Amino acid sequence: MTGAAGAESTAELGRRVLRLRTERGFTQRQLAEPAYTAAYVSTLEAGKVRPSEAALRHLADRLGVSYEELTTGRSPRDATRLRAALTDARRALATGAAEDATGLFEEVRDEAERLGFAEERSAALLGLGDCALETGELTLARDHFEDVERLLAGEPLPRRIPAIRGRAVAHLLAGELRYSCYLLESAIDELNASGLHDPYALLLLYTAAIAPYMDMGAHARAVRAAELALALAPSVDDPGLIARMHRGVARTLIAEGRTAEADASLAKAQELYEQLRIHTDLAHCHWMRGYVHAQDGNLERAERELRTARDMLASKRAALFTVQVEVELADVLRRRGRTAEAEALLLPLLARSPAPEPVDAPGPVEAPEPATAPGAAPGPMTAPGGPGATADEAGLTAERGAVHAGGAHRLLGLIADERGDVEAAEEHYCAALSLLERTGAAGDLADLCRLLGDLLRREGRLEAAMDAYRTGLGHRAAPGTTTLGPAPAEPPM
Repeated sequence: MTGAAGAESTAELGRRVLRLRTERGFTQRQLAEPAYTAAYVSTLEAGKVRPSEAALRHLADRLGVSYEELTTGRSPRDATRLRAALTDARRALATGAAEDATGLFEEVRDEAERLGFAEERSAALLGLGDCALETGELTLARDHFEDVERLLAGEPLPRRIPAIRGRAVAHLLAGELRYSCYLLESAIDELNASGLHDPYALLLLYTAAIAPYMDMGAHARAVRAAELALALAPSVDDPGLIARMHRGVARTLIAEGRTAEADASLAKAQELYEQLRIHTDLAHCHWMRGYVHAQDGNLERAERELRTARDMLASKRAALFTVQVEVELADVLRRRGRTAEAEALLLPLLARSPAPEPVDAPGPVEAPEPATAPGAAPGPMTAPGGPGATADEAGLTAERGAVHAGGAHRLLGLIADERGDVEAAEEHYCAALSLLERTGAAGDLADLCRLLGDLLRREGRLEAAMDAYRTGLGHRAAPGTTTLGPAPAEPPM
């Protein structure tokens, strides 16, 4: 080893020998004898000489450590202990509250950093990012995932894919659909262009891409991502990821009207999650099955599944996911004629949210920037209730669950429209339009523009109604193509 890297490694090794010798109470002479001199150990500890393998094995034997531990600083016992702690933290996240798992991941992160264990530290940071996603602390989640990417910057791209996927999900939940797609598609292209056709990494990316594709109205691209995910699944030995894949595929089947197949796919995912005791993802299965039943018109079963999902997520204090399910539940309640219950469920979700400012519809973008660019200095996260509000008390905002915030305003507009309160209905429809225009959710935007146009037409405001209809048609003209570039290259199957 030569140059600056070699000098740094020699100095680090010297410091390690000094620390171990001091901890054991040896003098330099006691450590050196009988094969070496105290002066040699002194020079080594000062980082002025790179010892031979024979000298290192002698020192390791005298210090009572393995050759690997002396040369790398990695104790096999410490590595095993940290991996066990990571397993405990993952189990806590899967079966308990994210806040409890956060403390465990933080302990592993700090200990791994102290010991210089980069792999375990990156795994702990990834876990912290997943915890923050679950609690709805999206800025914090992005920060953790970016830290993982920086820590693994010199590693092959497949090692960084879980962090990239996590960052894309954070942007999706913030309503930044285009940037979420851009992150995922860029990673897919880079993997395929470099010949790194890692099945696990690709399955992770394709599965994550389904949701933003669907929300943007890019249904053909979502279906193709689902097909590729299904083709990759047999090559991946990860039940949790396979279950997540089945859940994503169900979304594309729902869009094609194949609800029976969608429900079967969700049943497979649910079975896997039950075996793994992964409560958050199991709750997502109940959530999706509720949506499937709602699409089929079976509102009683839909309500039952959505209430189960809501209760499971609330018990885990998964704040953002909980309020998103409540929007879906409110839609089912309204369709069952229980509008007062639906309104009572929706209003608290938006009560603390600042009213969004009107924005212009987004134009074509190939590589969009997120609202908070990666690498920017993070600001303190303030829950919508104010500085004293916790994540559990937070509602839906333009920066936190924008698609569902728009959905909540849409439902409140429908309820107001049905009871003849035209002014309130228009106000909610316009608030929803402002939120959804930020996200690029083409299908939802088109439907909303139709509702607003119908309302304005009934009021005799024909020119304004025509403008609303034109806006809706613009969003439906070519789903996905106005905001997404060419589809990423596909891997050899």
